[in-house]
Amino acid sequence: MREYLLVLMVAAVITYAATPLMRAVAVRTGAFTPVRDRDVHSTPIPRLGGVAIFLGFAASMLAASRLPFLGQVFRLGPELNAVLWGAAIVCVLGAIDDIRELDWLTKMGGQMIAAGIMAFNGVTLFQLPIGGVTVLPQPIMVGLTVFAVVLFTNAVNFIDGLDGLAAGVVVIAASSFFIYSYGISRTFDPPNVFSSATFISAALIGCCLGFLPHNYHPARLFMGDSGALLLGLLLAAATISTTGNVTPSQVSTNPVAATLLPLVVPAAIILLPLVDILLAVVRRTRRGERPWSPDKQHLHHRMLQIGHGHRRAVLLLWMWAAVAALGSVSFIFIQDARVAGAGVLAAVVVVGVLTIWLPRWAPTGGRVRRIS
Repeated sequence: MREYLLVLMVAAVITYAATPLMRAVAVRTGAFTPVRDRDVHSTPIPRLGGVAIFLGFAASMLAASRLPFLGQVFRLGPELNAVLWGAAIVCVLGAIDDIRELDWLTKMGGQMIAAGIMAFNGVTLFQLPIGGVTVLPQPIMVGLTVFAVVLFTNAVNFIDGLDGLAAGVVVIAASSFFIYSYGISRTFDPPNVFSSATFISAALIGCCLGFLPHNYHPARLFMGDSGALLLGLLLAAATISTTGNVTPSQVSTNPVAATLLPLVVPAAIILLPLVDILLAVVRRTRRGERPWSPDKQHLHHRMLQIGHGHRRAVLLLWMWAAVAALGSVSFIFIQDARVAGAGVLAAVVVVGVLTIWLPRWAPTGGRVRRIS
């Protein structure tokens, strides 16, 4: 655990220190988020924060590769180097988009190239924990891997609409997945808590914690596509590295839980962004629009529309993300499913009441103005 804490701290410190530098670069290059119809900010804000996040992740990889136990993970194969290359590709692609807008096809193509590099270097779904263990032909597994990376990447990008929202949701998702990956790896024979998935999760937590002080409302810098695409790809890499290698019996001794949890946990950990992107695709296609056409009906827009202020909307969405992510993971560590279910239900009720009734108890009016 000490090595993971060191990785987390290195990622956090480097990201925190690099973010003001990237803000200066963004101002100098004109990388600003303009005020658009769908936005909630009222003044242009610099972006490119994702480059600072990438620097923090790269620094954490360098530190981990020199550690006695985590260093062994780097020597097992090219997986982590492939993740770094994939992260670099989407970060550069997003940075170019932050400075000068790219079309959706170019961004999608870059994401698929990054996903392909990871898939052909070991970061792939070797099996699916469906009805035991299901192994499909390699081309299908590679295709599913690329699809999962693109889905996660765009899901995080879709939810990046309020100060600190995406970074906070990814902290929660990565923390939940760290607990999940670390916990089940202790049951291996022999136990081995050092894995690429757990390392990526720890580094992700550090990167986001280092970035959040600069990005929480009122944000002085946005992560931009360079950050949202990067966080989504890294979260996908961690999920794939565990989901594609774990067997149901390693997750739970309960037959029902062993069947469901290996699939439910990865989905629940990033449930909020997945729900947002699914609803966006459905409503836009029903209106005859392209799925990537922008609108003002994302989950964060709806929170503002029902009367929550900027910070409160973010905090409530963080709470919903935590209920889904930590709630699903609790079923692995709490033996009595009824106790775990009751706890999750109670949390859903509490957060639901806060979401519905807080605008009446403590209304927040007016449009939020950002400070640049």
